[in-house]
Amino acid sequence: MTLLNTPKRHVSKRAWLAPLLYLLAGGALLGLSTNLAKLAGEMQLSALAFLFWSILGAAIILLALAAYRRHLPPINLRTVEYYAVSALLGVAGANLLFFSAIPHVGAGFVALIITLPPLLTYIGALALKMERFQLLRAAGVMSALTGAFTLAFHKLSAPDADYLWIFLALIGPVLLAIGNLYRTLRWPAGVSSDALAPGMLIAASILLLGVGLLPGFSLHVPVDRSLSLLLIAVQAMVFAGQFLLLFLLQKSGGPVFLSLLGSVGAVVGVPVAILLQGETAPEGLLLGILLIGAGIALLNIGKAKQVTDRAA
Repeated sequence: MTLLNTPKRHVSKRAWLAPLLYLLAGGALLGLSTNLAKLAGEMQLSALAFLFWSILGAAIILLALAAYRRHLPPINLRTVEYYAVSALLGVAGANLLFFSAIPHVGAGFVALIITLPPLLTYIGALALKMERFQLLRAAGVMSALTGAFTLAFHKLSAPDADYLWIFLALIGPVLLAIGNLYRTLRWPAGVSSDALAPGMLIAASILLLGVGLLPGFSLHVPVDRSLSLLLIAVQAMVFAGQFLLLFLLQKSGGPVFLSLLGSVGAVVGVPVAILLQGETAPEGLLLGILLIGAGIALLNIGKAKQVTDRAA
């Protein structure tokens, strides 16, 4: 009996380990990204220009990788729709909001609110009947949302609070959650992760280019500043890794597990913002982290219980 069960255990372990590694690596890159965006602001790089050139660089990197592996992004009506909508929700829209908000609300606050997509994704998955209701996971959603509201309340009650940018920053997690659900529901059949990632980033570059051509916007980067160009190159590599891991995690772990990227990102991003960038720890930080952490833990325990019940 033991011999027969051993291969299944090994397969189960591999199926569990790969998504976890993707989650940890992708989340770390996400946390690093929010701090690089703050550095860009301090160098007087506009959020739009920094995001556009970084995304374009990441698209070129992943396109070269896809060409090497002979997995170029397919072009047809279905995939073009997928690239465009995924780019708008999960790349251009959400990141432009986050990068623009960071100079006004801080990299630490943005890193923390990126923990919200798993909860919003779970609520959406319930509404779309992609997930079944479970008390543990519902309790997790309530706990983490309470933590998020605690952080938002303290941020809003601060004397120097910028209400508009706090509100705009909070729209970002909603876009990410919708993007998580969309990518799962509309994943083109038979197309690999390393083909979809560059397709989405190329679409995001086109969207951001369109914004940059509008009156009052600019994609200009001073070429005489080598440090600015180096920062864009580093961010491009971070984005390339982050979005490739995003698709790998989406395929292997599903939309709710995928959206935990923000939680790992906060574990990296908040300490970096406080310790290395000199940001002040926001009021209610400890309580907010405890509530969000408890919510995410309950969400995962509930997911593990679901898997165990199905296996039984």
